[in-house]
Amino acid sequence: MGLFSKSFAPDCQGLIDNIRRKGTPKRVFNMELFLDGEVQEEIARRFDLDKGLRRDEPFFHQQRQIRLARFLGYDQVYDNIAVPMKWSIKRTDDTAGLARDGGRSYQDETHGPITNWDEFHAYAWPDLTKLDTSSLEWYEKNLPEDMGVVANSSAHFAEHPCLLMGYQNLCFALHDEPDLVTAIAAKTLEMATAKVKLMRQFKCVKAIWGSDDMGFKTSTLLSPADMRKYVLPGHKKVAQLVHESGIPYILHSCGKLAEIIDELVDDVKIDAKHSFEDTIESVIDAKKTYGRRTALLGGMDVDFLCRSDEQAVRQRVRKTLDACLSGGGYCLGTGNSVANYIPLGNYLAMLDEGRNYC
Repeated sequence: MGLFSKSFAPDCQGLIDNIRRKGTPKRVFNMELFLDGEVQEEIARRFDLDKGLRRDEPFFHQQRQIRLARFLGYDQVYDNIAVPMKWSIKRTDDTAGLARDGGRSYQDETHGPITNWDEFHAYAWPDLTKLDTSSLEWYEKNLPEDMGVVANSSAHFAEHPCLLMGYQNLCFALHDEPDLVTAIAAKTLEMATAKVKLMRQFKCVKAIWGSDDMGFKTSTLLSPADMRKYVLPGHKKVAQLVHESGIPYILHSCGKLAEIIDELVDDVKIDAKHSFEDTIESVIDAKKTYGRRTALLGGMDVDFLCRSDEQAVRQRVRKTLDACLSGGGYCLGTGNSVANYIPLGNYLAMLDEGRNYC
C-alpha cells in the first residue's frame, strides 16, 4: 500500500471530543503546533497541492492550509491574529535540508528593548483596537464544515518577559525591579485577552492555544514561586475566558514542568498539554502520571524523528498509540513542531502509520 492510501474524512468535532477524553476514538487524530513554512512548500510541491491556486490571490495561504490539512490528515487548520512586537533578535545560517531564506533567528538572551521603566513607557505597544481578523473572517465563510480552526493566543506570560527584557536582564529584574516584570505580565494579559475575545466571536474557532515555553531540560525558566506569581495567573485568566466560550484551552510549553504541572492541570485547568522531549519526559510516561487528567498532544520526539529511519518511526508510532490512545485524550504528532530539519519522509511515515492504526 502506498502513502496515505487509507481514506481520510475530517471530523473536527471528533477531534474536540478526543481532546476532552470522551472515550477511545475510532481513529487517530493528529495535532501540531505548526509546520515550518519550508515543509509546507515542499509538501505542496511534491504532491501538487497548489494546482489551480494563484499565489497572488488575497487568501492563497488559507486555501493552501485547507488542502494541506486534508491531504495530511488533520481535522483543523491553524490561524493567528498577529500582534506586532519588536524584540532583540540574532540570526545565523540555516543548515537544514529545507533551508530557510534569511537564516534562522533566535532570541538575544543578554539584551531586550525593555530593561527599565523609561524603556517600558517608550516601547511601541501594539494598538489592540486595530488587530486584523481578516483571515478568521475568511475561514468563517469558507472553511469546510467538517473542519475547524485552532487559534493561537498571545498568552506568552513566560516568553514575553524573556523576549522583551532578555533572559539575563529578566533574572536581575525579578530581584531588583519586580514591579517592572509585573507590568509586562499585565501587558501580556491585555494582549492575550484582546485576542481571545476576538477569536471566540468566530464559530469556526474550536480550540485556542496558549503557546508559552516555560522551561528547559532540567527545570522551569523561572523558579516555581516566580512562575506562580508572574506566569500561571495569566494563563488561568485566559483559560477561564476560553472556557466561557465552551472550547478547550490547549497549552504548548517546552521544558521540564514537573514542579508546576499539577497547578497547570488542576488550577489553570488546561485541557491538553503539548510538547514532549524524551530527555525530559516521554509522552508515554506522562500518560501514566497526569495523562488521565488532561489530554496529551504529540510526543514523537524531534531528535528521534531526525535520527531514525522510517521503519523505526512506524514502530514507535504504534508503541505510542498502544500506550496512549485508550480512553481518548491523545493526538499523534511531533514532540514540538514539524521543523524543516526533520526528514520529510519520517514525518509523512508518522502520519501514515497513525492513519493505518485503527
